[in-house]
Amino acid sequence: MKLALLASAVLVLAAPFAMAQTSTWKTDPNHSEVDFTIKHMALSNVHGRFGTVDATLTWDDADPTKSTVNATIDVTGVDTGVPNRDKDLQSARFFDVANHPKATFASTSVEKSGSGYKVNGNLTIKGVSKPVTLDVDAPAGPANGMGHKMHLGFSATTTVNREDFGVGAGMATAMLGDDVKLTIDLDFVKQ
Repeated sequence: MKLALLASAVLVLAAPFAMAQTSTWKTDPNHSEVDFTIKHMALSNVHGRFGTVDATLTWDDADPTKSTVNATIDVTGVDTGVPNRDKDLQSARFFDVANHPKATFASTSVEKSGSGYKVNGNLTIKGVSKPVTLDVDAPAGPANGMGHKMHLGFSATTTVNREDFGVGAGMATAMLGDDVKLTIDLDFVKQ
C-alpha cells in the first residue's frame, strides 16, 4: 500500500515536469517575415517580401530536435516595392494568388548543426510540395516581451528553385534566375 502511494505521489509530482518539456509558440505578425532574393537578367538582385506569416512552433525544451514548426505564408501580399511587378508576381504566370493565396511549410525533422539547426520539411507553393532544408540560427531568447509574454526568435535561410514550384515557368534563366533565396525571421510568443 505504501509503495502504491509513493508511486502515485512520484507520478503526480513528475507530471508537470514532463509537460513542461514542450511548449507552444505562435508568431508575432508584427515582427515576423519571409523575404526573398532572385537574380534579374544575371545583373542584379531583386528583393521582396511576402505578406504575413502565421507559424506555430512546438518547442521541446529538453531536446529541440524533437520540436516541430508549421507555417502559412500569405502570398497575396508579395511586395517588391514596384506595384506593376507585384501585380505580375500575383498573376497565374508566377504565384497565381487567385487560386493559391497561401504557401505552407511543415517540418518533418530537426537536426543539430553547429550552433544552430537544420529543419527539414515540405514547402508547398502553388499546390506543389517539395522537400527543403532550412538552415536555422540558434534561437535568440527567450526574453520577456510586451504583455509579459515570453518571446523566442529564429532566423533561417534556404534556397529553392522557382521552376520546381511552377513559378515563372518557361522564363529564361538569363531573364530571371532559377534560384530564389528565402530569408525567414520569426518572433514567436509563448502561448
